[in-house]
Parts: sequence; structure tokens; C-alpha cells
Amino acid sequence: MEQLLDVISEKVGAAFEAAGYDRTLGRVQISNRPDLCEYQCNGAMAGAKQYHKAPFMIADAVAAELAKGEKRPDGTVEESAFESVESVKPGFLNLRLKPAFLAGYLEQMREAGADGKWGLPAPEKKKKIIIDYGGPNVAKPLHVGHLRSAVIGEALKRLARYNGQDIIGDIHLGDWGLQMGLVITELRKRHPEWVYFDDNYTGAYPEEAPFTVSDLEEVYPFASKRSKEDADYYAEAMENTHLLQEKKRGFYALWQKIIEVSVADLKKNYRNLDVEFELWNGEASVNDVIPGMVDKMKQDGFAYESNGALVVDVAEDTDAKEVPPCIILKSDGAALYTTTDLATILDRENKYDPDEILYVTDKRQALHFTQVFRAARKCGLVKPTTELVHIGFGTMNGRDGKPFKTRDGGVMRLETLISDIDEEMKKKIETNPEIGAEEADRTAKQVAMAALKYGDLSNQASKDYVFDIEKFCSFEGDTGPYILYTMVRIKSILAKYKAQDGAVDLSELRIGPARSGAEKTLQETLARFSGTMQNSWKEYAPHRLCAYIYDLSNDFNSFYHGTRILVEEDREKKAGWIALLTLTLGVLEACTDVLGFSAPDRM
Repeated sequence: MEQLLDVISEKVGAAFEAAGYDRTLGRVQISNRPDLCEYQCNGAMAGAKQYHKAPFMIADAVAAELAKGEKRPDGTVEESAFESVESVKPGFLNLRLKPAFLAGYLEQMREAGADGKWGLPAPEKKKKIIIDYGGPNVAKPLHVGHLRSAVIGEALKRLARYNGQDIIGDIHLGDWGLQMGLVITELRKRHPEWVYFDDNYTGAYPEEAPFTVSDLEEVYPFASKRSKEDADYYAEAMENTHLLQEKKRGFYALWQKIIEVSVADLKKNYRNLDVEFELWNGEASVNDVIPGMVDKMKQDGFAYESNGALVVDVAEDTDAKEVPPCIILKSDGAALYTTTDLATILDRENKYDPDEILYVTDKRQALHFTQVFRAARKCGLVKPTTELVHIGFGTMNGRDGKPFKTRDGGVMRLETLISDIDEEMKKKIETNPEIGAEEADRTAKQVAMAALKYGDLSNQASKDYVFDIEKFCSFEGDTGPYILYTMVRIKSILAKYKAQDGAVDLSELRIGPARSGAEKTLQETLARFSGTMQNSWKEYAPHRLCAYIYDLSNDFNSFYHGTRILVEEDREKKAGWIALLTLTLGVLEACTDVLGFSAPDRM
């Protein structure tokens, strides 16, 4: 189904052609002066130089053609889609749609909505995409710093999928570096009796891990702190990291248990955020890819030694700032994040042949990804056509403008943050005497999820934002709970209508022409759905979808407050309004599902 702007532009383009001008001049846009018109076309301004005519003369001629209606191929004339067409000097065309035409377009949306896409067209070419948006380290709990990557990445994956793309999400665990050597070193000092540390042991290792995730969460920071204070301890951890990466039997078996316990906990926490990954790969998964990749880089003459390290030059003549060489191996031969990221790109290229790979990380990693992407292209790790994109996000700050912390200044665990929002929302939900304790608990979690995700996603990803729990949990203003409250209101009206009119089939109702300015505004906003969904994906911008559903909610509530829907005596008029509400709810549900939350039946 075509976007409404495309449909209108076709009609205006045909009028330009009928008047003797290039039909491509008929591109229409939403008016930036809604007090004057709904849509506008500035094509006459662009055509003035081409045709050596005053722009208002071109606009007058086009307006006259539009007033006649559109000629069909069989010679008959289709009634004009426009309620008014005004040529305004120096050459603008101001347009207003006929309510019946707009209602007809929305009916097409409803008829196309059986698949849940509401007329959103499939892409001309489906892309195969991998999105890398997790990046937590194992043996460490998720903290608030992991929130944005998870929430933004999940929304982008859902956006891509809704737009018909073939996309795979990969968590890309930090599971193979020094942190693993540190954990193994400390566990060995505390439990030298474990069979994992017995070089003479040849039997099967225990099925049960000898530690819990809580144990690991205490061990890692302890080991990390000690390594910075004790040079011998650090050297031992480095050696143990090397032995692990050489797959020393006991160390490797212990590492597998660390992964098993950590991943189980990560899955639980991500599940609480309604975030899922198709792939649970980590840096370790490409360890065997690195040697061959490095050898080829050397053989092809791209990698060379500099101060003992192996590097690839990635600077370009057009660089405004210095871009240092990409370090492939350190002077001691150890791999770095750049190494594993390059090996991961190569591995993804070989296994999945993607058209695009997206990385959702802190924007402060921009230089790292510039180096990695350039090295990958220079060394032929990807096809020239493979897009490599870094989507950098800003920090989540407290009210003091600094990165969000606990009251005592520590880094807050993500599950603590979620629990705090759940509790804040439960207090609000419990004020409704009709909702019992169990339902209140379930509803609070649902609304809290909307508060958390919408609070993050409504901000442009690249910008820092202030996490304000009171604001995010408010039922008024630009918040997730406000969006859900609007949806619950619509659900309530539809339920009451069904109760009034018996077993009515809502799908058989038809949207009628708008009878008020508020109703027409709501209809026009609904008609923007496809364009918004497509542009939100094209620009990797979930915040645009948030802005859209906020506008849609506001427009619905303006219509609702000025329209006595359920007490309307004219059955046809009431049925048209109910049909409009079903479309509004369907569009809101599609959008919130893409953003990663949903509405309860009541609040």
C-alpha cells in the first residue's frame, strides 16, 4: 500500500503534467503551517527557472487542473481528492484533503491490517542484517550501563523485522580476555584443591559448577582490584589468560562452567527486559579464526610491525582528525578488542554473508569502530557492498548530569533499577481499588517496562539524557505510561461498545469522513503510519516512532474529549468512530510492540 504522501504527490504530479510541466515537480509534503493548510507543494518554485515563468503562474495553472479532478485512463474524470487547493504567491500550493478521500485511505489501511502491518509495504529488496547490541562481560552482573545497548538494539531489531528485513541479533559476550584470567587466578588461590587446577587429573570434570553467579560477581572485582596493586598477581593473571586461550584442559573446563553460570543469569535479566538474542556468541567463538586472519593480513602486505606490535594503517587523506593505525596484535602477541572484532566480522561474513552489520554501543567507541571498519575493508574481510554501521549512543545520567549511580556512588545493577521502577509504578496502580494485588503486580511490571523503555527510546540515541524515575513513571506528558493509558482508554471504549451492541464484528464497521477538526487531525496522523515506520528504520531512529505515538495519543485524546462516542444516537456515525478507534489501537499496538512494550487491559 502506498504512503498517503506518495498518493497525493501522484495526483499533484499528474496536474503539473496536465498543465504542461514536469510531473516530478508535484512532490507534496506535510505543511509546516497547519493553520494555513494540511499539505503543501513547492514545485512551482523549483520549476520557475526551468520554464522561465513566474512561479505563481505555474501554481495557478496546476491549481486549476487539480480543481477539475483527475482524468482516468478510460477518459472519465475522478472527483478531486482535495477539499481546497490554493495558489499562494510567490508560488506555493496549499492543499486540504476531502474528508471522504482520507477516510477511504484509512479503510484501505484497515483492510490491509490483517497481517498486523496496516498497509506497510514490503521492501523492494530484503536485506540480511546482523545487529550486535549486547556486549556484557561474563562473570559480572548487568548494570545500568548495559540498558541503552539492550533497549536501543532490541528496538532496532524489531523495527528492521517489522519493515520486512531478515535480521539476526548477536549479544557478543566479553568472554575471552583478561577478565577470565583474573577470575581463574582468584578461584585457584581460593580453591587450589579443585580438580580443574590439578595438572595430573585426566577424568571427567564435575557437571555442576562449584560456584554461583553471586560468587563470580564477588570474585571478579576483588581480582581486578588486586591486579592493579600487585604486579606479580597481574602477571599470573596474564599467564593464566594465555593458558586459557591455549585451551589448557582444566582452565578451559572451568571457563565453560563460568560461561554456563553467567549466561543463565544474563538470559534471566535480559528476559526481564523482554530482550532476546538469536546468537549468544562471544569473543571466544572466533579465537580459532584469528591466526589465519592475521597470517593473511601479513601475506597481503596490510599488517606490519611497529614498535613490536602488529598494525594496519587506516588513516585517509580526507580525515579531519588523526586516525591512528589499527593494532592487530600487541607486542607480546596478545589479541585485543580490535582483533576479536575483526575476526568476528570475518566469521559473520563467511557464515551469514550479510548485507549489513550494525553495532549498537557507547558513542565513545566511535574511533575504535572507524579503525575496525576501515581495516576490515582494506584487508578484504568483507565484500565491498557490505555495510558496516556504528550506532553510538550517549550516556544515561542522573539528575546531577553525571552518569547514573546508586545513592552511595556505586554503579547500579540493572535488576535493581528495574525493581525500583516496578515498585514506583505499583504504588500508582494500587490506587485503583478495582485492581487486585496480583493484577496490580502484573500490571505494574508491564507499565514499568513502558516507562523504562520509552524514557530511553524517546531520546535521540546519540544524545545523553537524564534518567528521572518520577517523570518517566508519570501518567501525563511524553511518557510510556501516558501512551499505555491512552491504549487502555481505547480498549475500555471498545469493550463498552461491544457490551452495548452485542456480538458486533468490529472488522465490518467502516471509518466515516471526519466531522470535526480533531477527528480529521487524528485521521491524518494515522495515515502517516507507514512513512513513520519506514523512516524510523531507515534512519535507525526509534525516537521518531516514539514521537509519532505521542502525537497519535495526543490527537486521539483531543478527539475523545470533544466527542461523545458511546452516547451518540446516530448508529452509523458511532460505528464510524468505533472503526476509527480500532485502527488507532491497532497502530499503537504495532508501534509499542516494535519499541518493546505492550498495554494491559486496565490501569
